[in-house]
Amino acid sequence: MTNNPLKNTKVIELSGIGPTPYAGQLLADLGAEVIRIERPGALKLPVENRGKTCLELDLKTKQGRQAVLDLLPSAHIVFEGNRPGVMEKLGLGPEHCRKINPALIYGRMTGWGQSGPWAHKAGHDINYIGLTGALHAMGDADRPPSLPLNFVGDYGGGSQFLVIGILAALVQAKATGKGRIIDAAIIDGTFSMMGIVHSLDHMGMWSEKRSSNLLDGSRPFYRCYTTSDGGFMAVGCLEPKFFSEMLRVLNLDPQTYGDQNNPNLWPEQTELLSHIFKSKPRAYWEFLFENTDACVTPVLTYGEAKNHPHNKARATHIEQGGLTHPAKAPRFM
Repeated sequence: MTNNPLKNTKVIELSGIGPTPYAGQLLADLGAEVIRIERPGALKLPVENRGKTCLELDLKTKQGRQAVLDLLPSAHIVFEGNRPGVMEKLGLGPEHCRKINPALIYGRMTGWGQSGPWAHKAGHDINYIGLTGALHAMGDADRPPSLPLNFVGDYGGGSQFLVIGILAALVQAKATGKGRIIDAAIIDGTFSMMGIVHSLDHMGMWSEKRSSNLLDGSRPFYRCYTTSDGGFMAVGCLEPKFFSEMLRVLNLDPQTYGDQNNPNLWPEQTELLSHIFKSKPRAYWEFLFENTDACVTPVLTYGEAKNHPHNKARATHIEQGGLTHPAKAPRFM
């Protein structure tokens, strides 16, 4: 079975920052022929550009625009990441391009979307997820929200939802011969990922107060602890059987420790676990929990992660051109 399901699919990536290079990487990793059109002097990202053909064109010139138009008859997908109206001014908007190729899929990646009063407003990941409620829920209650890098907005709500839309439109285009225009907004994708919050809120299991919910570090059985050498261990024993296993490994009496789900006991339990984990280095706890189902695991740096035995066994990283790359995902079997 092929590991390149998008083989013979031609993609034109009109250069941008943030979510668009990663969206192009995902499509290239799936086997698509991705031609990235770069502005002269643009930042070149070696991992995000892997598997792509990069052409440096100035789209403000007639020659640059015509070079893109010449690629369209044989293309299946075009996507861009500019503010609404920018590509229309260049003569490369969806209507211009789909006149040349009616089956063309045209993806539009923005933070705020193609419509609404903020459609033309500047912004970055921090601003987009700030408008969704996602950012407000992250971090400790006694300080401003913590930033989840750009994984939640740009890459989660942005790149991956753009790719989902492209793949869905590609299926439809092959069946009907007609392409679609995709309005992929980071706020929309982030809202979509927050469905679990709305579900838990409806069930009376979520609060807007930061550090007071099941998955935000407020529970002693679902948070990180510091080790004696400055490392960290991730404790994620949500279910009773995993929680019991953690107590067993730590030689803690369940009766003395107290009820897992009693909020009145959480401060004392957190203090106890903090003291225990702080008493030994991370390697000690890694070894102790290695062959258990306690859901207690080390918090690795990205440099350490590639050398973890499980990750090495799965070949989660590759070496290419002297640079370490995350391997392609997902895998096809």
